[in-house]
Amino acid sequence: MDSSFSLYIGRHTLETALLLSAPILITCIVVGVVITLLQAVTSIRDMTLTIVPKLLAVGVVMLLTGGWMLEVTMRFATEMFTYIQNIGH
Repeated sequence: MDSSFSLYIGRHTLETALLLSAPILITCIVVGVVITLLQAVTSIRDMTLTIVPKLLAVGVVMLLTGGWMLEVTMRFATEMFTYIQNIGH
């Protein structure tokens, strides 16, 4: 195993992690901005108003993209285990 292969595995791992976390992070950002604008317009300063909608939105996104996330994770794990098996032989 040379350094370019190690860099490839590291890069592939980071890309997969970013790909899997992107839908949830984007949802949290969008919902957070919308709730913050709503709070600024109405002058409401309740902490539960920011947390509950984010949790609900993340739950919906997880239900919608969970199958895809599992597929990407399984593909990544299979690829990594194949690399481990090839290194062993």
